[in-house]
Amino acid sequence: MQITSHAGLLDLSGKVAIVTGGAAGIGFGIAYRLAEAGARVVIAGRRLEEAQKTAEELIAKGWEATGASTDVSKEDEVQELVKDVLDQYGHIDILVNNAGIFPFNPLASMTSADFDKVIATNLRGVFLMTKYVSEEMKKRGQGGKIINITSIDSLHPSSVGLAHYDASKHGVFGFMKNVALELAKDNITVTSVAPGGILTPGVVSMQSGGKQNTTERFPEYQKMDVPMGRMGVPDDIGKVVLFLASDMSSYMTGVQIVVDGGYLLN
Repeated sequence: MQITSHAGLLDLSGKVAIVTGGAAGIGFGIAYRLAEAGARVVIAGRRLEEAQKTAEELIAKGWEATGASTDVSKEDEVQELVKDVLDQYGHIDILVNNAGIFPFNPLASMTSADFDKVIATNLRGVFLMTKYVSEEMKKRGQGGKIINITSIDSLHPSSVGLAHYDASKHGVFGFMKNVALELAKDNITVTSVAPGGILTPGVVSMQSGGKQNTTERFPEYQKMDVPMGRMGVPDDIGKVVLFLASDMSSYMTGVQIVVDGGYLLN
């Protein structure tokens, strides 16, 4: 048996990674760490301009990245994304299902359209991306890594008004475990990361009722009532995804890693 040296365990050189929702927030933190480790990163988002701008930031650091316009809830757009990545790079090694929405909406005022929209992006999108990327990974026969970004809400509700979001994240957690069982024989690992409170532009906007936002890629720590005393930042998630995308996690599948500063301990 050949043992990978410690210097090579986190080396993603030659790997191709897709990060959905990769233009900002947690997605950027993930794309940054994967690109830094040598992966060629495809940043997929609904707004092409934002995805391309983020890719340019990574390229300016000497890394390889491209932006792509994709609505993960639409099957034809997912298929087109996979085709385009294969046309450009020839293979896909890593998929990070990060795209997600979390509009607050109490059950009393939630419509079926509100519910369906969240499920379409957060759960159907994970299904579609996983289905079409895993098919290509199996054809190539060299395994792969599929990593889902869920939430601590996949384990325990954090707030009233997120019933549709919680349903979607519970769904991804269950989907991940079953698909991990199915794909293990193909050496495709399927795992999840469950963030707690993470300081992202969306969270800042939500907390301020839409009056504030932030463009900080690496925000300073802010206090939060959790055992570790602070909110998480996108890089906290990026580092864990790097671990799961690398050989450091070679014998792990069907598991979810909670990254919440100890929130659930309360």
